[in-house]
Amino acid sequence: MKINRNSLLETLVTYGLSDKEALVYLTSLEIGSSTVLKIARFCGIKRSTVYLIIDSLVKKGLMSIEIKGFKKSYKAENPDHLEYVLNEKKQELLKNLPFFHEIYDKEKGDSFIRYYEGLDAIKLLYEDLLKEVTPKDYYLVIGNQEEWYSLDKKFFQRFIEKRAKSNLNLRLLFQDSPTAREHKKFEKNYNEKVKILPKNTVLKTNMVITPNKVIIHQLTNPILAIVIENKNVSEMNKEMFEIIWNSIKS
Repeated sequence: MKINRNSLLETLVTYGLSDKEALVYLTSLEIGSSTVLKIARFCGIKRSTVYLIIDSLVKKGLMSIEIKGFKKSYKAENPDHLEYVLNEKKQELLKNLPFFHEIYDKEKGDSFIRYYEGLDAIKLLYEDLLKEVTPKDYYLVIGNQEEWYSLDKKFFQRFIEKRAKSNLNLRLLFQDSPTAREHKKFEKNYNEKVKILPKNTVLKTNMVITPNKVIIHQLTNPILAIVIENKNVSEMNKEMFEIIWNSIKS
């Protein structure tokens, strides 16, 4: 497999290194134990700047200093040390996470409307939703299961399986489709109750109703979602759901 240097540099930056730290570290891995002058030439960075970067990498445990006689050289440490650096950053985040939540909760207030765009943002929205609901909460869906599922089959299948373990009051109203009818066959496996909407029903959005939120998820491009957090709005939409649910024979 051919090594993609740019990809490795991007990975190092993702781990938390600056662009220049990533460049110096990767260069040191490639050329082995070297002088600052040699590293500077390979990187195309001023020698005085390389000294500062190396000092930073040494403090992070990613480079070490070797002294042989009167000669000083610098060497990149084992890449396994990157995991330690990442774990340190993770621990720092976890330590401060309660403070971020405190600020977030203050800003949230009693109700709000939020807008999400893009499939990645939508998937995070669904993941967060499962963290917020509690056992026995109602979780109601009106939607197009075929379109929803096809957005990312692997992700949404895992989501369905995870949702099934949450011990929720799950009821789903699906637009008629082969995917919806196949899903209904396994409703007991997923701890759900499923009904199929009349054949002339055409839906381009999914609606999810929980005790605190209503999510309206557009399934066609641009993929987006509007989230309304308001208990009264949730209750109103639940009542509308009940009317539709009760009008359809099992």
